[in-house]
Amino acid sequence: MTAPLTVVAVVGSPQSPSRTAALARLILDTLAGHTAIDARVIELHTLGPELPATTDRESAGGAVEEALRAVEGADLVIAATPVFRGSYPGLFKHFFDLVGQYSLAAKPVLLAATGGTERHALVIEHALRPLFGFLQAWTAPAGIYLGSGDFDGTTILNPEVYERIEMAAADVVPVAHALASVRATGRATGSAGPVARPA
Repeated sequence: MTAPLTVVAVVGSPQSPSRTAALARLILDTLAGHTAIDARVIELHTLGPELPATTDRESAGGAVEEALRAVEGADLVIAATPVFRGSYPGLFKHFFDLVGQYSLAAKPVLLAATGGTERHALVIEHALRPLFGFLQAWTAPAGIYLGSGDFDGTTILNPEVYERIEMAAADVVPVAHALASVRATGRATGSAGPVARPA
């Protein structure tokens, strides 16, 4: 029997409730329809002043260290952020700056973002994908961007969004299971080093 995927969604919104958190939870619900998952949502603003005050990993403690370890130990990461002036907020970047240098290597990451208008839609390709490419993660081919017109408050209304998320889930679940299996085999045999990136 295949073990559940450990999925951690990191939400970069500065407050709750938020459209970005609603999108992340919809993605989790969709993934759960494809495979068994053990899901967690980390809303960065809930880490309070401790996160911006953490200048390096050695100084991380308490909730920040626990959140970082959760991301590093996940089988699949959902990186969900609002867009401000064409890019992700600084707190979102700061969090991933603290993640271990190779902890996301060959790990699947599903990219998601929300913004005021469709003018920000390319944030997936121009900002998020390069960030996680630097971390050597495997980013799912389909990113998910929603503008304010896709929502009523935090309720997602656009039916096309559900189709895009279904497509993204179908792409990422087999890869996440395959890479999780490779990592589990490596741990069992005592093998070290990054797993091969999927084609």
